[in-house]
Amino acid sequence: MRPVQRGGSPQATDFTDYSDAKGFLVSRLGLYCSYCERRVATNLAVEHIQPKGLPAYEPLEGRWDNFLLGCVNCNSTKKDKDLVLADTLLPDRDNTFAAFDYFADGRIELSALVPLVNRAMAANLLSLVGLDNQISEFLDENGKQVALDRVAQRIEVWGIALEAKRDVDANPGCDAVRLGAVRTAQGHGFFSIWMTVFSGDEDMRNRLIDAFPGTKGSGCFDPVTSQPVQPAPNPDKLQDGSKF
Repeated sequence: MRPVQRGGSPQATDFTDYSDAKGFLVSRLGLYCSYCERRVATNLAVEHIQPKGLPAYEPLEGRWDNFLLGCVNCNSTKKDKDLVLADTLLPDRDNTFAAFDYFADGRIELSALVPLVNRAMAANLLSLVGLDNQISEFLDENGKQVALDRVAQRIEVWGIALEAKRDVDANPGCDAVRLGAVRTAQGHGFFSIWMTVFSGDEDMRNRLIDAFPGTKGSGCFDPVTSQPVQPAPNPDKLQDGSKF
């Protein structure tokens, strides 16, 4: 899951209407769900980390530090689940990229490198938005599988990323091909899949980190090697940050 830096609030007070924060969030984080990472050109919503529907968090309804961006699937799964910041890894304050492994069959699993003390926190994040759900298979009248859910879409984008990698490998040193691959990644989202497919290519990984808004600023990647930095620097000094 892509770690991000949201940065300080663009205004001195809380938002009266939280939907007014959407433009600022998109400018800083891109048109991507902060959880499943897919690009959502429409219907991307301001997502409340600690849900506004619970009385305890009503004062945070307009609070900038309580906003991320969410797709309809992640939002509908998360709903009004109580989220305890200290018990859950979060992309705006932890190195969520280092916490999970992505696979060609659409699975997301906890990385073996996650210490025991952090494993429950990482698992809480996956279940919070349903990223540990199984694929929902749908075949059209020709027997072709249609990518309807997030698992199937991850599988589809993995294939696209592999094609891009083949083009890059076949044209070593060609900047235009590398730029084209980055633009394709931006168009589809799923940052962690692209980073995984290009795991052996520091140049491409650094290009991806630069291309996805808010990622480089998180400080979660070494600026030379592109390897994850742990714990997350938490540059915005958010509550219960740097857990991993």
